[in-house]
Amino acid sequence: MVDEVGAERVPYVSFEGNVNMAGGQPASMANFRAVYEYCNPLGIRVMLDATRLVENCYYIKTREDGYADKTIEEILFEICSYSDGCTMSSKKDHLVNIGGFLAVNDEELAVKARNMVVVYEGLHTYGGMAGRDMAALAQGIEESVQYDHIRARIGQVEYLGQKLIDSGIPVVRPIGGHAIYLNAKSFCRTSTRIFFPAQALAAELYVESGVRAMERGNVSAGRRPDGQNHRPALELVRLTIPRRVYTQAHMDVTWESIAELYEHRDKIRGLRFTYEPEKLRFFQARFEPIPGSEASSG
Repeated sequence: MVDEVGAERVPYVSFEGNVNMAGGQPASMANFRAVYEYCNPLGIRVMLDATRLVENCYYIKTREDGYADKTIEEILFEICSYSDGCTMSSKKDHLVNIGGFLAVNDEELAVKARNMVVVYEGLHTYGGMAGRDMAALAQGIEESVQYDHIRARIGQVEYLGQKLIDSGIPVVRPIGGHAIYLNAKSFCRTSTRIFFPAQALAAELYVESGVRAMERGNVSAGRRPDGQNHRPALELVRLTIPRRVYTQAHMDVTWESIAELYEHRDKIRGLRFTYEPEKLRFFQARFEPIPGSEASSG
């Protein structure tokens, strides 16, 4: 891409750890370093999507040579050194209900960002957040890098993932840090992507068991400029596990519900739009089952 358009036309590179759309898989420290060493001489900023970086740090610590004796905090600091800033949704790693932040290492850019915050959110000292939420976020930042917390959190996700694997249910492997991803194309036996199998599976799971999941596939990918649906290689249903919310019993109920639906997966019907917004359809679209003979998964 840089060779095609020139470095001056690439304002920044966004680098996400534990990529949400790819099964929550982590990046290596070598990968973070290599991206920065490529971009920095070209004057291209590297901005971290830091949403799940502490989970990525855990995998670096447990899998990558040379990091076993380092703390999560030390590993996170090194990752950040290979960037020019980050955006952070603190509803994830930082154990809060709302909030987040933008961080940059360029004072001129920081001044511009503060001005934009005042225009769109509130004074730069609070950015639209209540004082109690900022205090909770500060505490959450400290707790998020505690190794025992991360180990327990990822262990719960792996527990559910292994239950599903042992039941023969198709999931993305290896298990990622924050969620289990069901392979909807294999699960639903759907012969055509036009029926939105991941969306259909997520809807059927909720109707049958009350377990709320999210589609990460055709619907999330949106449409091409010619109006046709994008056809991503992955058609997934994400089972995201919130931090410090659920018990092992909840994981068992989720596993049993999915296993039961898998046994009767031929009943899952394709869906069609009843409302499709121009933007962000995976948040706002509405669907209905395809009636009659078209409704079968075959």
